[in-house]
Amino acid sequence: MASFTSILDNDFYKFTMQNAVVKLFPKAKARYHFINRGHHKFPEGFDILLKAAVNEMADLRLTKAEKVFFARTCPYIDPTYFDFLQGYRYDPDEIKITQDGPDLEVVIEGYWYRTILWEVPLMSLICELFYESQGLVRASDEEVIATAKNKIEKYKKLHITIADFGTRRRHSYEVHDLVVRTLKQYGEKTFIGTSNVHLAMKYETKPIGTHAHEWFMFHAAKYGYKMANLLGLEHWSDVYRGDLGIALSDTYTTEVFFQQFDKKLTKLFDGVRHDSGDPLEFTDKVIAHYKKNGIDPLSNTIIFSDGLDYEKVERIANYCEGKVLHSFGVGTNFTNDVGLKAMNIVIKMTDALPEDDQWTPVIKLSDEPMKHTGDEDSIYIAKKVLMIDNDNV
Repeated sequence: MASFTSILDNDFYKFTMQNAVVKLFPKAKARYHFINRGHHKFPEGFDILLKAAVNEMADLRLTKAEKVFFARTCPYIDPTYFDFLQGYRYDPDEIKITQDGPDLEVVIEGYWYRTILWEVPLMSLICELFYESQGLVRASDEEVIATAKNKIEKYKKLHITIADFGTRRRHSYEVHDLVVRTLKQYGEKTFIGTSNVHLAMKYETKPIGTHAHEWFMFHAAKYGYKMANLLGLEHWSDVYRGDLGIALSDTYTTEVFFQQFDKKLTKLFDGVRHDSGDPLEFTDKVIAHYKKNGIDPLSNTIIFSDGLDYEKVERIANYCEGKVLHSFGVGTNFTNDVGLKAMNIVIKMTDALPEDDQWTPVIKLSDEPMKHTGDEDSIYIAKKVLMIDNDNV
């Protein structure tokens, strides 16, 4: 059954955020909920399987070889963090898993610096167990390799760079491993790395990522919606001093982001990540913002990562050519293209407790309304505070 063998089998940005949380918000607490966007029906006893897999994760620990790799790869992270990670253990008591008929409920709660690592592996387990528990048969290893090889060879002809962002909703570890191995083998100069730190180590490629929506969602809970992007990026730059300089733009819509992405931050960060909304419209906004601040768009990068496949990548790459630097992160289309329906699930922070005060609901206002998360009252308040037109978002 599905299980984990490495504590680094997780997305890079979870570790970089954990490092920042340890430094800046060690007393903060967080709560996350599983969201079943695809309305998947879970088989009887699924909760028992998931609990067993979660309990096994308590045995994971950073090995000496992993510590050496991580420290060598990321010299901008203080060695004290790697000592901390070496002592870190997953605590299954931080997770509550229940099932009512075909409906699964998962809640994570605890200190943010601890619970921050759960989301990605937990989603991976849910996906892998979902297929395993129903005996659903995927494409053969040979077919998985052939599919990945065909994709990277097509991407090479576009003269772009591309990374694997597929840990969360992968079919299984085995498929993910085959895909990254194939991308590395055949993707010279095009495949630049993976978000998965364990596989980056295994295949001697670059771990890629910076921060996620939860970073800004927490800042909204602590400092208010109007200051969330600004202080989130300020604090990020305080920790990383110019490294990991790709800013996520759509936690509270792109329009609000660019209002708060001032000239200092625009010059400090190397680029922005697009994760929702029309990518071509976003490109135009980014270029206009750089030009308004006297910055050459061809000196900065847009990372596109919103549900990409070859057709979308080709369209975006052609549009960006000669206008702005661009790169791509492909997730599910790399790691769950095995002849079965890919799952549509997320785990999102829903509440934050910045200090020993009271829990505060947190939300995300994506450029794509279907990707909003949070309760309706909080979403309404955020739109009022940020002066967002309810008819458009």
